[in-house]
Amino acid sequence: METSSEQKKTWTFLTNHARVLILIARSPSIRMRDAAQEIGITERAAQLIISDLEEAGYLTRTRVGRRNTYTVDPDRPFRHPSEADHDIRDLLALFADRISEGVH
Repeated sequence: METSSEQKKTWTFLTNHARVLILIARSPSIRMRDAAQEIGITERAAQLIISDLEEAGYLTRTRVGRRNTYTVDPDRPFRHPSEADHDIRDLLALFADRISEGVH
């Protein structure tokens, strides 16, 4: 029989989109495979998330040789209407403690 702690639902405060964005802010040239592995998602899921973030203007992708480098726009607002009056800069500052030049 399962204990009550095993029956509890697991959830987190940050979405995989936020996790990918934070990883890219930390390491703008991170390989998609490495990002997926660190977050615990498939490489395909990471690709879809990066596409979403690019389409929404949170990321810009630049091809450098055989690799992609990303730039994060910290002035973009949160997407949910209740947080839309805040930009993502504070989120990045809080979680991406090793922010590099990938954030402008």
